[in-house]
Amino acid sequence: MLKRQTKRNDDSTQSHFASGSRGVTMKLPRRKFLHLAAGAATLPRLSLVASADDYATRPVKIVVGFAAGGAVDIVARLIAQWLSERIGQQCVVENRPGAGNNIATEYVLKSDPDGYTLLLANPTNAINATYYENLPYDFIRDSAPVAGIMRVPNVMEISPLLSAKTVPEFIALAKSKSRQARLCNGRKRHVGAYVR
Repeated sequence: MLKRQTKRNDDSTQSHFASGSRGVTMKLPRRKFLHLAAGAATLPRLSLVASADDYATRPVKIVVGFAAGGAVDIVARLIAQWLSERIGQQCVVENRPGAGNNIATEYVLKSDPDGYTLLLANPTNAINATYYENLPYDFIRDSAPVAGIMRVPNVMEISPLLSAKTVPEFIALAKSKSRQARLCNGRKRHVGAYVR
């Protein structure tokens, strides 16, 4: 029988396994130890995931908060086709445009949490959470991410004629000269800043 004793150093966790008169000392970085512990804690939940073999017994709806034909809609249709082939069930894209994606988001978050109504979330959801004060939902609390599909980098550009060279400097400048700085809301491509 193995007996485990753990000693914590500043940068690593040291485990000592003793078996009878012999012992083995293993140095394990603290971060790796925590990853392994978290992995071990999630193993019992894998049996719940594995038992979801009967998931797709009816069509799956992917809701998009923008009009058909746009970039988000095209991505949703590609994902729907890919998902349909994998789960053997039809995946339908439903467009619910309006209110900067809030109509679609609210619709999905108020639907039954059974996995058959999915939202193709996008950066607009994060923007709206900070822009609107009285949303009828809390996106972080009320939603559960399923998969990440893509990443798009964003760049902030300002005129080299400005005194601001960093984001905090730009924010301070914008606050001090509010008539010269304008922020616009809307979709991700609209969120930007310019200074006259």
